[in-house]
Amino acid sequence: MTARDTGVAAAPGDRLRPGTAVTPLRAGLHLRGRRGSVTLEGSTAVPVVWGLLEEPLRSGGLGPFREGLEPGSALRVAVDTLLARLAEHDLLVPGPPPAAEAAGVDPADADADAAAEPAVARWLGATARHPADAAAALAAARAEVLARDPGSPLASAAVRALAAGGLPVTRTADAALPADRVLLTVRGPGPGAGPGAARAVVAGRVGGTGYATAPGSAAQALADAVALEARLDGATSPAAAEGGKAPGPGGVPASFPVLLAGAAAHRLLCAAAGLPDPAAEGEDPRLLPGIPAVLLAEARPARADHHSWLGPVRIDADRLTALAPPAVLDEAMRRIAALGERRCGPLPGPEPEDLPQLPVPLAACTLPGPPRGAPGTSRTLTGGGPRLDLARLELFCRAAELLLGEDAFTVGADPGHALGRFLRHLASRRYAGPPDHRTAVAPAMWSAHPQYRHWWTTLTDRLGTAARTEVHRLTPHAEAYRAVVRRAPRDAAHDAGTVLGEGIEATPGDAAAFAALAAVTAVVTAGSGSPAGAGAGTSGLADTAGGARPSGGAVAPLASAAARTAAWEDHRWTGGWLADLAGREEDFRSTLRRLTCGGPGVPAGAAGAPDRPPAHAPDCASDPEPAGVLRAFGFTVLRTAEEAR
Repeated sequence: MTARDTGVAAAPGDRLRPGTAVTPLRAGLHLRGRRGSVTLEGSTAVPVVWGLLEEPLRSGGLGPFREGLEPGSALRVAVDTLLARLAEHDLLVPGPPPAAEAAGVDPADADADAAAEPAVARWLGATARHPADAAAALAAARAEVLARDPGSPLASAAVRALAAGGLPVTRTADAALPADRVLLTVRGPGPGAGPGAARAVVAGRVGGTGYATAPGSAAQALADAVALEARLDGATSPAAAEGGKAPGPGGVPASFPVLLAGAAAHRLLCAAAGLPDPAAEGEDPRLLPGIPAVLLAEARPARADHHSWLGPVRIDADRLTALAPPAVLDEAMRRIAALGERRCGPLPGPEPEDLPQLPVPLAACTLPGPPRGAPGTSRTLTGGGPRLDLARLELFCRAAELLLGEDAFTVGADPGHALGRFLRHLASRRYAGPPDHRTAVAPAMWSAHPQYRHWWTTLTDRLGTAARTEVHRLTPHAEAYRAVVRRAPRDAAHDAGTVLGEGIEATPGDAAAFAALAAVTAVVTAGSGSPAGAGAGTSGLADTAGGARPSGGAVAPLASAAARTAAWEDHRWTGGWLADLAGREEDFRSTLRRLTCGGPGVPAGAAGAPDRPPAHAPDCASDPEPAGVLRAFGFTVLRTAEEAR
């Protein structure tokens, strides 16, 4: 491949990006810099060509070097191809080395003496796509550090870090700021800044945890800081400290505020110069594109990482955008991990904890309790599913619904998932009475279902639970079935038995399978020492605290999207079963809507076209929390008719 094939070519004044390291290979090269890396292989001539090219490329003499090569020659083609690869991977920058240019030295005589370049120029050369523009933006910027005590370690370190970045800095006392919070602002003609507009970052500390907000307006940064400190304060409460989350012995080291202030100043300098935010540099798969990230730092043990985060007050435009619904289950789980992050997440994160994972995977999460000092206790929800990720997803949705207000909302990873969960819940309530006028389905129609056999055998043989299964058709002319697994009562004449699990699906076998799965989860949860009154997720266990819903196959389309299923994986395997369920889910939702449309609890807008679930709301800032942040992260929140408007 030649440079002409790619459409990317080096300009005569280009030079190698400062800080780029080169490793010769037996038949190639490996180059790596701050903005990219590339490996070139295929010929022992590649290191030879690089030996000729490196000096003019580092010193800024690329133009004269290329002019000295015969056009069309093999060497000229090889040089142009190598330069095209470097340009593709952002390893070239325009212009001569800044030190040589500032000193009036001919670039050919400047060599690549990085030590002669100012530190800021070297940083911009290694990081910025257009170093000259970034340097001009910093040259016109003015910084200010506001703190209750401008001489505090955190404020002093922030001033030094901004000054090291080449900015003139002003210290200002602000009595309205808490002692451990510092506001860093910069004004100048940076990208996206209006006349006189200030970009800001707040750095602060709560106990042994420090933070630096994402760059934004001063009002947005302060609002983020208030919300973050409230979250961190809850994460370092006495109850959390008993769980090992408090700062380690020895207190906070003196270097901690220095490092924290440096990280905050780095983010602000990048924003002022139009550089990518440092949070995006490491290609952390946990971070969600389109969602700002906060930096969280721990004093002991020393560590720092970025987390996708949105506060309840969203002012700036980048805080008002909403992600599209997740297309695959893995993406939904990444968003759950961000929303349920232990220290800063606005929602409880479901995790396996120390719960048993056999015979059914279990997860648990703790709903936030009342404010510190207020009466009341927190609630723990426990649930299971055919796989741990499915159990965590269902448990997360149920926890969000409980925080939003019991039956006032239904939450789903995408519109179809939310609607499927809601319609199953509505059908469960509507058809929960005695099945006097509904058709019982003969066991021969569902007892051979492989998934039912597996979970039923687990329940009755492995767990030794005496139980019975009932399956009824919801209406004579609809392919919709409700299955219930009950604990066998001592007096069958006067007691129908406690409901252990419920399933509502398009086939009697699927309904019976989900009901048996729910029953296994209920029995295992009760025997694992989970707190009394715990709810369940995918299991469908109904109780006083969790009030879980029989969501069953609502998640199947999302779980099977882009999933590879082997040819031999039929519905005896979880993957094959989910793929089978996904093929029926859309028609089943339409059936349930026909059966329940117009009844109590139909969400606004959901009674329209039966085959098209309502889209997620684009205006997330006006929603009550946590509905707003859920929608911003791409989750669907359906409002039911009972909600007080």
